[in-house]
Amino acid sequence: MEITAAKGSGPGWKVACTLAVVLLCLHSLLPHTKVAGTTDGPPVSAVSSCGKTAVTGRITGGKNTVDKHWPWQAGLLYQGTFICGASLISDYWVISAAHCFQMSHKPSDYKILLGYYQLEKPTSYSQLAAVYRLFIHADYNKRYFQESDITLLQLYHPAKFSDSIRTVCLPEANIQSLDLIFCWITGWGMVTEQEFLPTPKTLQEAEVGFLDNSFCESILKPPETSNQTIAIKDGMLCAADSLTGKSVCRGDSGGPLVCKLNDTWYLMGLSSFSTPCEKPIGPSIFTKVSYYNQWISEKQKSSPNPDPSTAPAEEKPPALFNLNSLGNVHKPRSFLVLVASQTFLLLLIFL
Repeated sequence: MEITAAKGSGPGWKVACTLAVVLLCLHSLLPHTKVAGTTDGPPVSAVSSCGKTAVTGRITGGKNTVDKHWPWQAGLLYQGTFICGASLISDYWVISAAHCFQMSHKPSDYKILLGYYQLEKPTSYSQLAAVYRLFIHADYNKRYFQESDITLLQLYHPAKFSDSIRTVCLPEANIQSLDLIFCWITGWGMVTEQEFLPTPKTLQEAEVGFLDNSFCESILKPPETSNQTIAIKDGMLCAADSLTGKSVCRGDSGGPLVCKLNDTWYLMGLSSFSTPCEKPIGPSIFTKVSYYNQWISEKQKSSPNPDPSTAPAEEKPPALFNLNSLGNVHKPRSFLVLVASQTFLLLLIFL
């Protein structure tokens, strides 16, 4: 997940000053915080215990996180191979990205890792959960690239809660993007385009800030060989941190983007696609979870919890040593940055 910030000589003083003025004017492009119908924070569509962790205090990151800090973080296995991130939203339900399921729509092909901090070292609280049902959004990739990139997974057995396994809260639909409030992304994805997460494969964290969708759309373009057009729609969020060189990368797909409000963590986004996780560092696009609240609720109500007698036997949580076969479920090279790295850095510095 973490990559080195772009380095090199900056533009001349005259150019830099001109850019600074222009970029300061772009401040109006950033989203503003607005929570309709409340003065004390967002309402929550989850159990009261969601969004709480056993770890308190501010964690400055971009590297290894600490154990128990992100207890809703889950991992998705396809036929025993780690491919994507996910988040636990209730005892029976996990949420991830639709593009992680391109290889198969059979629930039995997938397993969910819970309570992992280091993939090579499962502990007594780690769990390997069998998937009962998959709900891949019917509109995924239908009209534009990565449209409705969201999937719900229902588990055969309920998660066994502990300080290492807890749920994250779902925000209500009337929560809009946060203005200059920094949030966090987490995952076990690649460190750079060419470098896999080193042993013992410790969960990574990085702090990011939201950018306006129209601004992100203006600085991204598809590769020359693609006939797709870029569209950052209402069901998406754009976030970045080019100051310290942090970005999602292959293997982080479907993982959480969370924000802490009133001492509670909310799942704002799911990692969907990004610019390459290499120089120059650009923004990443996330599925906006609150945009799909009704769809989430409808799917959960449509599927009662499974009969325990039909569930497969629980398996021992595995130690995952080889992540070199992540596959092509996340292709960060799908889009290119149209601005120089120095310009993008100045944008975040002056706003």
